[in-house]
Parts: sequence; structure tokens; C-alpha cells
Amino acid sequence: MMTDMNMMKEEKIKMKYDFSGWATRANLKCSDGRTIMRDAFKQNDGQKVPLVWNHQHDDPNEVLGHALLENREDGVYAYCSLNDTEAGKTAKLLIQHGDISALSIYANQLKQNMSNVVHGNIREVSLVLAGANPGASIQSVIQHGATMEDEAMIYTGEELSIMHSDDPKPPVEKPEKTEKNTDENGETIGDIFNTLNEKQKEVVYALIGEALENNNSEGGDNTMKHNVFDQSEEQNSENVLSHSEMQTIIEDGKRFGSLKESFLQHADEYGIENIEYLFPEAKSLNTPPEFIKREMGWVQTVMSGVHHTPFSRIKSMFADITADEARARGYMKGKLKKEEVFGLLKRTTTPTTIYKKQKLDRDDVIDITDFDVVAWLKSEMRMMLEEEMARAILIGDGRLPSSDDKINEQNIRPIWKDEELYTIRGIVKGDDSDKAALATEFIDQSVRSMTDYRGSGSPTAYMTAEMLTECLLLKDTNGKRIYSNENEVATAMRVSKIVTVPVMNNQTRKEGSDTYTLQAIIVNLNDYNVGADKGGAINMFDDFDIDYNQQKYLIETRCSGALTKPFSAIVLETKKTA
Repeated sequence: MMTDMNMMKEEKIKMKYDFSGWATRANLKCSDGRTIMRDAFKQNDGQKVPLVWNHQHDDPNEVLGHALLENREDGVYAYCSLNDTEAGKTAKLLIQHGDISALSIYANQLKQNMSNVVHGNIREVSLVLAGANPGASIQSVIQHGATMEDEAMIYTGEELSIMHSDDPKPPVEKPEKTEKNTDENGETIGDIFNTLNEKQKEVVYALIGEALENNNSEGGDNTMKHNVFDQSEEQNSENVLSHSEMQTIIEDGKRFGSLKESFLQHADEYGIENIEYLFPEAKSLNTPPEFIKREMGWVQTVMSGVHHTPFSRIKSMFADITADEARARGYMKGKLKKEEVFGLLKRTTTPTTIYKKQKLDRDDVIDITDFDVVAWLKSEMRMMLEEEMARAILIGDGRLPSSDDKINEQNIRPIWKDEELYTIRGIVKGDDSDKAALATEFIDQSVRSMTDYRGSGSPTAYMTAEMLTECLLLKDTNGKRIYSNENEVATAMRVSKIVTVPVMNNQTRKEGSDTYTLQAIIVNLNDYNVGADKGGAINMFDDFDIDYNQQKYLIETRCSGALTKPFSAIVLETKKTA
């Protein structure tokens, strides 16, 4: 019974439709690397869709008839009926004469899994001018992430079959016989192609697509290598890769080590100009650009460790009762009682402004689309401002006093150079000639200096990475490491932890003929006060220069900084006398 129904269906198709052909083929890799999967357009099975000329589906005058779609294992087959309009009659004559010999589909709602098109909805079938070589291509596809849901025109380049009344049944596509091309080692082109990585395969697909565009007449490129209406022998064939030349290049890819090298080796032979244009553009691995910077972990330790006050003018007052005159006295009968005498000490610290300024041309801000260049620039400005403040607190900015950019050390008082009332100085005896002895003396001096420490709680040791390394390398008489990690070094120094500071490397100061090299600063930064009035905290300002079309940025703070407790910091230095 089913056989009779199928025969009736075939007879109906045979009598009703003028021609047939493959609307699209399954499991056929397109020139852009995508593959139309089997049953991708299964939902269109049995549907009628408009038959138009060259995808002009927005013009009713270009409608030539309709197509009945049949989903098969090998793709979607179309049975096409032409209408009686002048355009339909003209199309029928062109088909019969062999002037038009290919179909194409317009589809939307495309969905893609990796490089495989797995779903779509065919909206129309078009008659198109066929190219010389059958092959598949997808044009005008917009991809969104890992999947795509957009529209495309899909070309297969398969020839049409004209229906005649005496045909026993609609034609069924027979698989095309192909010959396997092998090299001297017995490897096929497919075997060689499968040795390529995904990036190299993408290049192959792009190159094949370029070659097909240059050879096919229905391509959508505005610049065509061949005129479809001029098939004379005088056509210029320069800069066009033939099928055999492409095959040779792919086969040699394995021998040369990469497909790129193979193309370069054959460039002169096949006359491919500017072949580097065909290879993918370099892709950035770090967007936005990564900053080349010093290690900055210590900056946040400093900035979060200091004590903050909502006022910038700081005054410290102390009464020195360490002198003998301030001691209590014994009384002898008949003698005069003497008054206590002690001195008062006062220090005032006022604020200064620290800033960083930058500018960008507005044209550059608009043209840079890969990342937010303004946010990137502002992050750099904030990072560098905080580093400069932390540096000024510990050791000073290092600029000459005569420099216009100098951070005044009377406003932000560096711990390293502070007065002896606040900073205890310990001299580490030794030199670089015996690093082990120097490291041992460094730890010993830290312990000795802690006896004079009057700061809050347990301090932190801010030191050079070089000195920490030498401490960790110390060995006992048996050759065993004394300290297995930096926590054990911190315990030996009587500090809570160790923080390495890159900007402390090779920092020196002079007193007369003596040169002092900084090795460590031991301090609890809660004893260091940073004050800023309202509005004096870190602020970012933007301004636009209409005369020069520039966007300008300023980050600044106005604050003061100083130790507020006597003997609250320890500085360890090595001394060298000229």
C-alpha cells in the first residue's frame, strides 16, 4: 500500500514541477569552515517556499514560482514549479538552455554547535548563476559567541535536473566518485590535512574560500576576479590558485612543517602577491595591555597600616622626663626642697599635595574599542599615586630638594630620615664581602634595637629582598639551613612579619664622610599618622580641552604624614666610611 502511495506522490511531483535539484547538501564543509549537518533543516520537510531570482525576496516581481522541500539523508532536495509570469517563463528558458544550473537557499534562525550548523529555517530557494566548481559556502552570517542565530545565504553549486513527462521518477542524487590522491608514502590529502591544528585548518578554509570566490561567478564580493558574463579565453588568470595548485600546497604542508611555510615556498612559483594578507591577524593575549611594574604588594600593606585622621595639620607634644632633673628627690630635715624640671617638645606637620596628571586625545578614546582605555588609564594613575605615597612614608621620594616635583619631607616625613626622637638607628656591622656574616649581624642588631623600641604592639619589618634571601641562606655548622621560611626569620628578629619593598634596594644617605645603606625599617605603621581634611582624600578629576580636543585626567590628594610616638621605629643600616 505504501509503495502505491509513494508512486502516486512521485507521479504528482513529476507532473507538477518543472525541475528539481539540491537546495543544500548535508555533511558538506563550507569555505568558511562550517559544516551543514544532516537534518539541520528537517522542519522544512514537505513545506512550500517561494522560488525567487538570486535572493531578491523583497521584490514581488522577482518571485519565479515555488519550491517543495524534501528532507533527505544527503540534504534538502527541492522540486520547483515556475509561474507564468514573464520572469518565470524567462527562467524556464534559461534552465532548459543550461544558462542557469544551480540553486541556493536563504535561511534564518541558524543555530551552530562549534563549527556545525545544526538547525535552521529555510525561507526561500533561489535560482543563481552556478560557478565552475561545485562547493558549499555560507554568506552574510553574523556570529554571536559560541552559537549563532541569524540569517545566511547558503550556496551548494549543484546542477539542476530538468523534469520531463517521460521520466519514471524524480531524479535521485548519486554520490560522486572521487579519486584518492596519495603521496609517495601512501598518505592521502585527508591524512595530511588531519595533521594540521585547528588554527591551520581555519587558514586552509579561508584560502579555499578565496580560491573559490576567484573561480566562482556567483560570489558576493564586490571585487570579482572574473566577469560571469564574459567567458572569453582572454580572461586574466593571474593571482588565482587552481585546484591542482591548491592540492600541491596542502600536500607539501607536512613536508615544510606548516601550511604557512608551504604557501610561502610556492608563492613565487604560483605568482601569489601579498600572500601574507591571507593569514590570520595576530590576536592579543592580554587585553587591556598588562603593566610592566614593580612588585606592589607592599603598597597596600603600607597604605592600610597607617593611622588616618580627618584633619591634616598634626601637632605632637611631649614632655621629656628622662633627665635627672625630673627625678623624684629625697628630703633631709632642714634642707630646701627643689622643684622638678623637665622640657616640653612640640612638632607640627602641615599638608602637601601629591598628584598625577594624564591626557588622551578624544579621537583615540573613541577609536580604541577593544577595551575601556579610560578605565585602564585611571587604574594606572591610582596605582602609581598610591605607590608614591607609600614610598614617601617609608623612605621619601628620592628626588633632589631642588626638584619641582619633590614631595616635601617636612609635610610627608619619611621614617628612614626622621629625627632620632622618633627613629632608632642601628648599625649592621660588616660588608658585602661576607654576606653570611652580614645577615647574622643584621638579625642580631634587630634584636638589640628592639630593647629601645617604644612603639605600639609588635612591629613589621620592611626590608630588602636581598637581605631576606641572605637570612634564609644561613646555615649552621652542619650545613643545615637555620631558617626554613621567612616566618622563622621574623621570629628571630622579634617582629610580627616581614614585607619586602623593592624601592628600598640600594637606598643610601650621607652624613659627613659616612655613607649609610638602608637594610630595613621596623615599625608598626599605626604609629604613623596620615591626615587629610575634608576633600583632601584621593580624588579623580576629568576635564575636556575643546581647543585641542583632549580629555584630561587628574588624580590628587592633599595630606600630611608623620610618626606620632617617640622611639616608634627602628632603622637598620650598614655604614661605609670614605
